[in-house]
Amino acid sequence: MGRIENIFHSIKPPLLMVLVQIIFAGVNVMYKLAADDGMSLRLIVVYRFMFATVIMVPLALIFERKSLKKINRKVLLQAFLCGLFGGSLGQNLYLQSLVHTSATFVAAMINLAPAFTFILAICFKMEKLAIRTNAGKAKVCGTLIGIGGAMVFTFYKGIDINIWSTNVNLLKHHHHHQQVGPGPSYHGTGHFIIGAFFGLLSCISFSLWLINQAKMSVGFPYLYSSTALMCLMGSIQGALYAVCTVRDWNQWKLGWNVRLSAVAFVGIMGSALLVFLVSWAVRLKGPLYAAIFNPLGLVFVAIVGSLLLDEKLHLGSIIGGLMIVCGVYVVLWGKAKEMKQKTQLVPVPTVDEESNEIEEDKQSENKETDEEQEHEGTETPPVIILA
Repeated sequence: MGRIENIFHSIKPPLLMVLVQIIFAGVNVMYKLAADDGMSLRLIVVYRFMFATVIMVPLALIFERKSLKKINRKVLLQAFLCGLFGGSLGQNLYLQSLVHTSATFVAAMINLAPAFTFILAICFKMEKLAIRTNAGKAKVCGTLIGIGGAMVFTFYKGIDINIWSTNVNLLKHHHHHQQVGPGPSYHGTGHFIIGAFFGLLSCISFSLWLINQAKMSVGFPYLYSSTALMCLMGSIQGALYAVCTVRDWNQWKLGWNVRLSAVAFVGIMGSALLVFLVSWAVRLKGPLYAAIFNPLGLVFVAIVGSLLLDEKLHLGSIIGGLMIVCGVYVVLWGKAKEMKQKTQLVPVPTVDEESNEIEEDKQSENKETDEEQEHEGTETPPVIILA
């Protein structure tokens, strides 16, 4: 029974990170549905963090009420930076890059996040390169394989692969296709350079969020509260930016339609749950561990798109997806080997040492109980004053 528990404990982090990428695929579908309905994507960023704040604040107050005493200026600054890099700034940079380039190019840029996170983690001494060890070589090679697979997935199409046919297309229910903001103007070289710059900044922003989240989890190890603070900061920042850029107040209205369902799903699942799980993984395994699963999101996006949006799978999708899975596996192997080496360096107490510690604990407990009994025996009896 203990062996089964150890196996489950070891596979729980990668399973939850795979769940994060499945949620990301669902968020991608909801983004498409809301944009196809004519909703401004900047407002989706605002509403997603507002919905997440409404969900996470009560949970933080219920399960982590003691954390309110630990909130200080440093924690608020870290939450502000998490909301900026992982929320309002990162999301809006992504959208601006999408406007000036193309969805294909932005998808390729976002999957450079593991490389940037690896470099930043080494700079902040959160990861060791250790290229001469097998673990260090595995982390570097796995990261490169994953990035290469993402590039093949994005830029190489090949022949169509018809694995299944569900005949389901959620977008066909929306007959009007309103243009959200300026249309993709990536035909000009100048616009493409600007879009590429925004895409690079969005990728760096995501990596900085993971680094800052790791720093925040050390001094403020409260997942519900840190997630609530980040979502609150992201909603405030996003709202300020949206007020300055979206002047049509009709865009802000949410009815009982696909817009409400989209922002509710993106907010509850794509911000509250997703940020909580990523924060947990960063605290447990480090920022590189959370970033290395990013290219896997491309695979799930393609699968969900083919099932629900009638999108086509290509040969490049299959080859790139296999490369991404292999890259993730190699990095996980390297991280496991690195953790095993660290545990071997920690001295394990012998049986005699453990028994001595147990006897010392028992003796100290007996002393405390004897002192309490003596103290109770020497107490003066209560004085009764008669009138």
